[in-house]
Amino acid sequence: MQHGLASPGPGDPLGPLAAELEALPPERRRRLRALQPHGPAGLAPSPEGRPLLDLASNDYLGLSRHPRLQEAARQSIACDGVGAGASRLVSGSRPIHHALEQALAQWLGRERVLLFPSGFQANLAAVQALADRHSLVLADRLIHHSLLVGVQASGARLRRFRHNDLSDLEAKLQYARADGQAQRRVLVLSESLFSMEGTCPDVPRLVALCRKHGAALLLDEAHALGVLGSGGRGLGYGAGEIQLISGTFGKAFGSGGAFLACDALVGDWLLQHSGPFRYTTALAPPLAAAALAAMELIQHSESQRQRLLERAERWRSALEAAGWPRPAGFGPVLPLLVGDDQRALDLQQQLEAQGLLSVAIRPPTVPSGTARLRLVLRQDLPEGSLDLLLRALGSA
Repeated sequence: MQHGLASPGPGDPLGPLAAELEALPPERRRRLRALQPHGPAGLAPSPEGRPLLDLASNDYLGLSRHPRLQEAARQSIACDGVGAGASRLVSGSRPIHHALEQALAQWLGRERVLLFPSGFQANLAAVQALADRHSLVLADRLIHHSLLVGVQASGARLRRFRHNDLSDLEAKLQYARADGQAQRRVLVLSESLFSMEGTCPDVPRLVALCRKHGAALLLDEAHALGVLGSGGRGLGYGAGEIQLISGTFGKAFGSGGAFLACDALVGDWLLQHSGPFRYTTALAPPLAAAALAAMELIQHSESQRQRLLERAERWRSALEAAGWPRPAGFGPVLPLLVGDDQRALDLQQQLEAQGLLSVAIRPPTVPSGTARLRLVLRQDLPEGSLDLLLRALGSA
């Protein structure tokens, strides 16, 4: 039997998939490629391939290959094995899980933390904890796909507000409360550092608006934790009115997995009712051990964080001086807006030919007409990386 994208016959259950793939423009198609680690901040397309300076990964502090994380993972494997073997509510809970949860709760000033194998699962659980089919969800237009899937799974009504436009959010909150639905549960969704935009909302004002209008707030801190906020604890640190904070260990923590931080009431609800928590194998113990080691390092990394943010400001100014649109925001994510999908792919290949890895981000990950190179700064990038980038980009 031949498999491919030939026109499906009538009644073919996979016909819609084949038709959709056939209609996908070449510049929108995704492809997987294996990249071999090559030094502290390098990757190569194969063991024999030319090394590429990594300007793409979210390993902001360069901790994924830190000796203390590697040693913590090795010790955990020797003690607990590689996988947990079951969900947390069966036999998969290990002392390292509890140690990490307690350490995170103390560090973030929260009453309860629960671990999840992925940020996607954590966000699904978070939305379903705070919203149901009777709820209204007001979400930033550019929130992560996992949060949108969570809204869909909850059955809540969704309305979007303009990206980081808190005046638009306030208008929608006022309308929600004046629409004869004063007692309706309202949930606001935002991120503290938007991973494709590099931008941050005014979190204190966001919290104040939600408090004023009686709305719950879920703040995704995946890309801010370890880098932004007091002690690297994110931009929501100290704002007790945030009902749920989600975070991941796959970015600045250099490990894998995720967590939700909340008060005791929401934490107990998640433990008793959350399907994404209950029906999944527990986070692999070596990843939990590495995340705990990373958190301890992050607590003593103020100077590295400051240097990273100062470097980000220099890169933004230098790109603007070279004629490129100034990347928005102030953190380590620098989106270089291009607009056209193919042009973004061409720039990706142009940089790779000069030994730099930066991936073209295209719709549907970003809105149509806003394709970009997503440049990511890491604490361990060598000096001279900016000059290499400017030469490789050439004239804007």
